[in-house]
Amino acid sequence: MHPLIHASTCPDTPACILADSNAVMTYAELDARANQGAHLFRTLGLARGDTLAVVLGNDFDIFIVAWAAQRCGLYLTAVSTKTSAADLAYVLDNSGAKVLIAGAAYSEVAEQASAELGSTTLRVFSHAPGRTPFAEACSDLPTTLISDPSAGIDMLYSSGMTGRPKGVKPQLPTGPIEAMTPLMNMGQTLYGMGSDSQYLSTSPLYHAAPLRWAMVIQRFGGTVVIMNRFDAEQSLALIEQHRISHATFVPTHFVRMLKLADEVRSRYDFASLRAVVHAAAPCPIPVKQAMIAWWGPIVHEYYSGTETCGITALDANEWLRKPGSVGRAVLGKVKILGPDGEEVPSGTQGDVYFADGPKFEYHNDPEKTRSAHNDRGWATLNDIGWVDEEGYLYLTDRKSFMIISGGVNIYPQEIENLLITHPDIEDAAVIGAPDEEMGERVVAIVQPRRGVVGDTAFGERLRGFVRAQLGGVKCPQQFDFRAELPREPTGKLMKRLLKAEYEAACAGQP
Repeated sequence: MHPLIHASTCPDTPACILADSNAVMTYAELDARANQGAHLFRTLGLARGDTLAVVLGNDFDIFIVAWAAQRCGLYLTAVSTKTSAADLAYVLDNSGAKVLIAGAAYSEVAEQASAELGSTTLRVFSHAPGRTPFAEACSDLPTTLISDPSAGIDMLYSSGMTGRPKGVKPQLPTGPIEAMTPLMNMGQTLYGMGSDSQYLSTSPLYHAAPLRWAMVIQRFGGTVVIMNRFDAEQSLALIEQHRISHATFVPTHFVRMLKLADEVRSRYDFASLRAVVHAAAPCPIPVKQAMIAWWGPIVHEYYSGTETCGITALDANEWLRKPGSVGRAVLGKVKILGPDGEEVPSGTQGDVYFADGPKFEYHNDPEKTRSAHNDRGWATLNDIGWVDEEGYLYLTDRKSFMIISGGVNIYPQEIENLLITHPDIEDAAVIGAPDEEMGERVVAIVQPRRGVVGDTAFGERLRGFVRAQLGGVKCPQQFDFRAELPREPTGKLMKRLLKAEYEAACAGQP
């Protein structure tokens, strides 16, 4: 299944709809423009295995370019629309991109990055003076399939905890461009995705999961409704307006929808929903319980990463029986390893690895690639967790987020999951800050609910709240308050920025 097939069998079916404008691109239009893009890439000399970089927003162009690259056997590197020129120049250089395509809003940063890179071979398509926009460059090219189609794939850059991001480079597919993929099998088998799917895309399409799931829907011949940015009430309105059957969210989206007034939540019809899928970050148990109580047993969860070295998944009924679990393996096999690198018994905490999953490497970083694999070839996303006797995985935290205070291991995720349930808290992050006596001290950085004053008295109330639930050892020694916490547009907390800030303050840096 593939858009080129749907362009023939159902040409007028919407491939995607822009939520803000209701603009529609049909499968006939998508396929024709993707074919033109593929011809452009071949004309430029791009061959199988080459890399193409884009800085594009949530618009039609991201799909046109993605499907053009996919049928050319290219690696597609989608870069954040929030990127700096320096970071974009780094990605262009590291990935070896031969072409950069930038939307109108990102043409200036593309030009700055190109100038910083100083490459004489990089071809840039943008709306900057003297440049040709991608659509214009393709406009006179054939709308038919290229003579040498070859399946491509994405190579996306992980945000990383320290240093520069790393390109996650999977192996290029070797089958035909319309071959089934593991994600298609997952979507069909677990979530009932198919040609009748009306899918709500809630997050930036330069991220792995949003882009990949949207393209899965288009492989099936369904329709993708694209939000420019997430808004809690708008998402409910779109579900009703477009009779959405499938949607993907992150836990932060759930929190924001649940905090809407009751009269707002009850205003919209969500009966069309068949499967709602969440991932990307841990979901506090009370939040998920509330979503299942609201929407019913259609709330699914999976755990994976940009590397896709393995996937676990479970449905709502399984989760209600195993609250807090992220499921059993549906791709690869879960292995929990102790400090000696050997497997530990069920119920024992350790490093989470996947065996027998898809192969990947970190582009141009053999050392990081080696550190992500053990001597048996098993791969890790650097999470800590345990499995029960039935093989259900429970995550404790990211290994890099673990706080060691006075020799005690403390996992901030547990504290964050509790804090976010407090009625006067909008958002929360817990980090370890340098401490001369304890090594690290536990710091909670809290975004109070509108109208709540973040002061010493509120901090003391929160300290008592945490101590009563988790005990004194896990209770933050310090509560700080902010109007907003740094999150990526997907809702992922950028904890590394907070840690860096506190470390710099402790070191006396400005």
